[in-house]
Amino acid sequence: MNTIAIIVILVSLGIIVSGILLLKQSAKKFNLSDEQKEKIKARQKELEQEED
Repeated sequence: MNTIAIIVILVSLGIIVSGILLLKQSAKKFNLSDEQKEKIKARQKELEQEED
């Protein structure tokens, strides 16, 4: 394998790994208030009733 192929492989692996790490770092849990949680539950109940 020539040098350019090795460099291309290393760069592509670096891009993939850095993308995964960036996604992991930016993924945060939602801190919802009690009011927002109640709205979500109410909306889910409405959707379930519409399906039936």
